Amino acid sequence: MPTTPSILFFLFLLFVTNLNCTFSLSFDGLSLLSLKSAVDSDGASAFSDWNEDDDTPCRWTGIACANISGVSRVVGVAVSGRNLRGYIPSELGTLAYLRRLNLHGNNLYGSIPDRLFNASALHSLFLYGNNLSGPIPPSLCNPTRLQNLDLSNNSISGPLPDFLRNCAQLQRLILADNKLSGEIPAGIWPAIANVVQLDLSKNGFTGSIPEDIGELKSLSGTLNLSFNHFSGRIPESLGDLPMTVSFDLRNNNFSGEIPQTGSFSNQGPTAFLNNPSLCGFPLTKKCPKNGTETVPGIQNPSPESDNNGQRKGLKPGLIILISVADAVGVSFIGLIVIYLYWKKKDSNSCSCAGRGKLGGNEKTQFCVCPCMSGFPNHESEIDSEKGGHGSGGGGSGAGTGGGEGDLVAIDKGFNFELDELLRASAYVLGKSGLGIVYKVVLGNGVPVAVRRLGEGGEQRYKEFVAEIQAITRVKHPNIVRLRAYYWAPDEKLLISDFISNGNLSSALRGRIGQPPSPLSWTTRLKIAKGIARGLAYLHECSPRKFVHGDVKPSNILLDNEFNAYVSDFGLNRLISITGNNPSSSGGFIGGALPYTIKSVPPEKANTYRAPEARSSIDRPTQKWDVYSFGVVCLELLTGKSPELSSPTTSTSTEVQDLVRWVRKGFEEENPLSDMVDPMLLQEVHAKKEVLAVFHIALACTEGDPEVRPRMKTVSENLDRIGT
Repeated sequence: MPTTPSILFFLFLLFVTNLNCTFSLSFDGLSLLSLKSAVDSDGASAFSDWNEDDDTPCRWTGIACANISGVSRVVGVAVSGRNLRGYIPSELGTLAYLRRLNLHGNNLYGSIPDRLFNASALHSLFLYGNNLSGPIPPSLCNPTRLQNLDLSNNSISGPLPDFLRNCAQLQRLILADNKLSGEIPAGIWPAIANVVQLDLSKNGFTGSIPEDIGELKSLSGTLNLSFNHFSGRIPESLGDLPMTVSFDLRNNNFSGEIPQTGSFSNQGPTAFLNNPSLCGFPLTKKCPKNGTETVPGIQNPSPESDNNGQRKGLKPGLIILISVADAVGVSFIGLIVIYLYWKKKDSNSCSCAGRGKLGGNEKTQFCVCPCMSGFPNHESEIDSEKGGHGSGGGGSGAGTGGGEGDLVAIDKGFNFELDELLRASAYVLGKSGLGIVYKVVLGNGVPVAVRRLGEGGEQRYKEFVAEIQAITRVKHPNIVRLRAYYWAPDEKLLISDFISNGNLSSALRGRIGQPPSPLSWTTRLKIAKGIARGLAYLHECSPRKFVHGDVKPSNILLDNEFNAYVSDFGLNRLISITGNNPSSSGGFIGGALPYTIKSVPPEKANTYRAPEARSSIDRPTQKWDVYSFGVVCLELLTGKSPELSSPTTSTSTEVQDLVRWVRKGFEEENPLSDMVDPMLLQEVHAKKEVLAVFHIALACTEGDPEVRPRMKTVSENLDRIGT
């Protein structure tokens, strides 16, 4: 057995040897080797090129570096989805310039080390999809620039700490699918008002939702508090959140009536499911009226009992009075019936002269007056109250297409009477093979867009309704929303939101005789992002994975804040059911202005279609939409209309000329100023953003559809620009 001095000398030599071996590796590299040591040998392949003999870790897999004061420092670590088993070493906190740490999708266990947040430059931490446990570290908010925190799908426990209020720059807080519990303390949300994404779903939170959560004015997407144990009333302050925010409050213990203010009006019933004590719109469960509930154990007093509990009979005078009232009521009803009979008989002579028309042809005068042919008269409205199923206040309830007609309100929060629609002022906005479009202002001042589809298809009622139901399940902030429809044997109408600021075509090209309105780069980027989000939702999230098939500027509507709305999806199928010719282009399913069709030069259908779509008789594909979106992006970037981009007159090649012109410009390394819209040249700061969108548009307009990205990927890439 060696003596103690020999052992010490041996250890000294070993230390010196190791010191010599690692002397050349930078301090950041030594810190990173702690991660390699913390992982089981099964994951060694993920670190195969992490060599301690290197002088810098900047060439290692998963490591990103930046030149800081003339020295290469580690700014990013991304070792994700490698099924690594081990723990997170606290030595990573010594990486002074670390900005992004991504270890998601592994089997890391143990707690998140508190000293990890000594990395003061950290702004993004992605640890989701591991087996991490323990509480949220107290030093979490030490990095003052922390913006993105995703710890979802772990086993993190304990309460939601109130020190989160110190993460003033936080933008994304995702803690879903953990074991967090307790009540959410007040005061956190006003302090982190920059949060754009909040997901606390699938935990064990209890108590009520803090009122101050309504102060998250930057929130977008979905506020997800589902699958917890929240109780009490839903605070009205949630209505103060932006109108584009969707709620997911499912599977909790909320009670009382759902508020009806602000952003609550945009929520569907799915947002509130599986809360047994919750009532009110949009749920079908009605709330009890005040004073009508019976308290258990207490018998409500009977109006037929006196103070002594003895029953009292009706007085003779009261009986006579009731009998007289009944007789008067029966007579009055008889007069109404006679009046309605003569009114119906005279309806054929109703003159529409001097009144607004909701369409019309030689066969049917579709006038804006109650005697309009093809609409139910007052008798049919009475029938509907007796048993008709049409909602929205009107309709005969025939339900088969063989009756007078059905006015069905899809969204029960969007109530109006049929008679109100018929009497309203109507303005013709445009006419095409996709039907005639009108702007109709209802009695409450709310404008709607009404499309008249045609007169055929009386035998295809069920098919029509099935298609409508599929369309109405599509609810997204960047997609025009269908509110109601009318079905009769000789008339079919679609009633949808009226979008107030025209369409992208008129915004880019202007009206006839007028120059286009100047659109800043910020506005154009906002429009492109909105279109991409809407199309990505149609492709990925809608029940039928819809394909639009006709993406072009005239089908992109804009509101006064230049939010984009995709319109006309699913319309061709409805047109084919009702018997119109679906091959023509133009028109809108929701909203337009008088100049949108009449005053803007019409777009040629082929100019936005993918090359494989122009001669194909196959059903449209999602990659067709991707190509069309790419052309719209190029138009936003260059300010050039595809049909005007070349002197050629062949409509089958014009769009190729715009795409080729841009591609040629990049191949020849022409200055960006030669390709972008001159209106954008003043915004020099946006050069990198413009260049990034050019690359996205060119990827979308690849000739091979298999090479084009999915709309979801396009949307995600656009969302990263300018943020």
